[in-house]
Amino acid sequence: MEKSQNGEKSEQQLNDASICGYDSLHHLLKDNLKPHHFQEVNRLLTGLNCGKVLETIALPESATALSVKHGFDIQAFHFHADKEVLREPRVVRVGLIQNSIALPTTAHFVDQKKAIFEKLKPIIDAAGSSGVNVLCLQEAWMMPFAFCTREKRWCEFAEPVDGESTKFLQSFALKYNMVIISPILERDINHGEVIWNTAVVIGNHGNIIGIHRKNHIPRVGDFNESTYYVEGNTGHPVFETAFGKIAINICYGRHHPLNWLAFGLNGAEIVFNPSATVGELSEPMWPIEARNAAIANSYFVASINRVGTETFPNPFTSGDGKPAHADFGHFYGSSYISAPDASCTPSLSRNKDGLLVTDMDLNLCRQYKDKWGFRMTARYELYAETLAQYVKPEFEPQVIRDPLLHKRS
Repeated sequence: MEKSQNGEKSEQQLNDASICGYDSLHHLLKDNLKPHHFQEVNRLLTGLNCGKVLETIALPESATALSVKHGFDIQAFHFHADKEVLREPRVVRVGLIQNSIALPTTAHFVDQKKAIFEKLKPIIDAAGSSGVNVLCLQEAWMMPFAFCTREKRWCEFAEPVDGESTKFLQSFALKYNMVIISPILERDINHGEVIWNTAVVIGNHGNIIGIHRKNHIPRVGDFNESTYYVEGNTGHPVFETAFGKIAINICYGRHHPLNWLAFGLNGAEIVFNPSATVGELSEPMWPIEARNAAIANSYFVASINRVGTETFPNPFTSGDGKPAHADFGHFYGSSYISAPDASCTPSLSRNKDGLLVTDMDLNLCRQYKDKWGFRMTARYELYAETLAQYVKPEFEPQVIRDPLLHKRS
């Protein structure tokens, strides 16, 4: 990382959405701490996998060459599990893609979408040539995240489940024998052309396995997405694929612990969290929530966030009394993967497109169910009783008040 003559980061470096001139917290710490200090800090921040520092893996030259040519970050890691007597390892290679939009939001909508397709081709090819089994893209990857504007014209980006974005990805699924999760803005042609925030699961034979629609819709600041779509109606499906049982907890659903729980109860081994979130709002929460979900539910969590600052033609307000503005803020990328043993990968860049490739032995899920016994020690009957009472109009909280609380001395 270049520095000025006095050793400080330049103003340009500080204004490029970096962290003090670095593209990730991991790189900042590694470059500025003594090796033995960094080793200990890294242990606390990313944990240990099977008692060891998470292993990096070498990717084929074809993939790394694409990353150099097209300027995207590429990292690769391996989560191990303990060797078992009766079960063979169940290693699945997962890929996550984060990216910025390719053209200004003022460009023709057709050109914007085509440019994103072209931008993603080499990154998907890098994933395919790396042997990725399951690939996930970011929330609403095929368009700018325009839901802050509350302008209805952005609805034109919506498409059917089997629309052009799905068709674009089906060819890659077939070519690379790869399951692809494609989060899109869906137009439900058969039900009044209603719009949904939807993840399409494309099988490794190019078939559509199914869909999941976003369960929780934010109404906070610029994220007032219910202008375009409402809460989904698909429950908490788990998709059994050739490479394991997967689920998709779309964006804002990561703030709801019961949402994570429901996917786990249905047997998910990997839960993907395709997102679009900005630094000022959520960045301190980003490294915590998914990692906590992986621990609490004994599955892997793959967190994907888009990159860049998207500026829109017309200023909009956030309902907070602040002046109108034309951008959401910076989408900080930082995609990463968490394991049930509390370890996690370093994150991808905060300000560059990227591909994260990770091998994970799914045997680790059961091993940590056995170790911690969260399923065995949970009290689902108590939770169910409380929830059943809570949804009734006559619900009263179970609060035991000190009888002397309001007694005068």
